[in-house]
Amino acid sequence: MHIAVSGNIGAGKTTLTEMLAKHYGWHPEFESTDDNPYLEDFYGDMHKWAFHLQIYFLNSRFEQINRLRTGDKTIIQDRTIYEDAYIFAKSLHKQGFFKDRDYKNYKAIFDSMINFVKAPDLLIYLKSDISKLVKNIETRGRDYESQIRIDYLKGLNQHYEDWIDNYDEGKLLIIDVTDIDFVKNPEHFSDIVFKIDSELHGLFS
Repeated sequence: MHIAVSGNIGAGKTTLTEMLAKHYGWHPEFESTDDNPYLEDFYGDMHKWAFHLQIYFLNSRFEQINRLRTGDKTIIQDRTIYEDAYIFAKSLHKQGFFKDRDYKNYKAIFDSMINFVKAPDLLIYLKSDISKLVKNIETRGRDYESQIRIDYLKGLNQHYEDWIDNYDEGKLLIIDVTDIDFVKNPEHFSDIVFKIDSELHGLFS
């Protein structure tokens, strides 16, 4: 199976992916942020580096998906290729960080790639309000994330809501993480596991 965890910056995707991988014995696939040569530059000058950053993410995600297709393990993936196009690139274009010709070029590449992509068996969306996202971002203390603006996060959140409202590629589980702490509270994590188990059993009914 292919399970994917989606959500805005600071929603807890990577942490939940790690915890679920350990709980179920799944193989985790993480977003390549540490190796991304454009990330720090991007947060310093979004206009200059937006296209470079998104092309890097798009290509690395497509390579990741190709690996998933050839394996025989159950994979849990931190963020999807859909988010690259429908959330981040779209938001950057709308806010003026992506030039029209760059966005058109990016979309053409994505549209070609998506023909070879199969949707995950279960998409888990971590829904969160802005204050919780900001708190989590501040807590983890990544230097390059200290430059993220509130209006950028708000724009991303709106695109996430629009995408999820219209998502029809497969099974979807929405988890509101605004008022829960699945790291420190075992009951909150157990509740998430119960919901996932319910969805997965439905996959095979």
